[in-house]
Amino acid sequence: MYEGVVQDLIDELGRLPGVGPKGAQRIAFHLLAADPADVRRLADVLVEVKAKARFCSVCGNVAEEEQCRICRDPRRDPALICVVEESKDVVAIERTREFRGRYHVLGGAISPLEGIGPEQLRIRELIARLEDGVVTEIILATDPNIEGDATAAYLTRMLRPMGLQVTRLASGLPVGGDLEYADEVTLGRAFAGRRSAGE
Repeated sequence: MYEGVVQDLIDELGRLPGVGPKGAQRIAFHLLAADPADVRRLADVLVEVKAKARFCSVCGNVAEEEQCRICRDPRRDPALICVVEESKDVVAIERTREFRGRYHVLGGAISPLEGIGPEQLRIRELIARLEDGVVTEIILATDPNIEGDATAAYLTRMLRPMGLQVTRLASGLPVGGDLEYADEVTLGRAFAGRRSAGE
């Protein structure tokens, strides 16, 4: 235990996701040794992001205005919605430059152990977006884990009766990977998601 404000800083940093006690201590001592102007700039950005950032009223993505830049972009295909768990997933998909539709950010995944059910996610908002009949395909891009699979299965059961095409991102072997290092689940998914050679 350190004295006063140093321990307070370590405790607060340790509350951040992915930052354990040792990581919090390293960050705290880095900040103590940093130039005061750098620390002030970090503090200013933290205050500014809380004041300016919000969530898009349409898709739930992070935005600085009422709607995010993707929802405002008239070049995006309104018939396609890619459903993701978090805003960081939108960034990952946008980096591929493969998807030209719009997004819907759920704000998490179904996880009974953490007390997260469908009612805690932005599923009602997704259903409301489908009422005008413009959307023809929903692409489920939830994480390939137990929670993501449960969320995708729930959404599939809910959306298919609406006459929409519901697809799920393929998962399997990474490009440049070796078969011998692939785990059984990944390899199994690669077999299940195989397609005709030459496609």
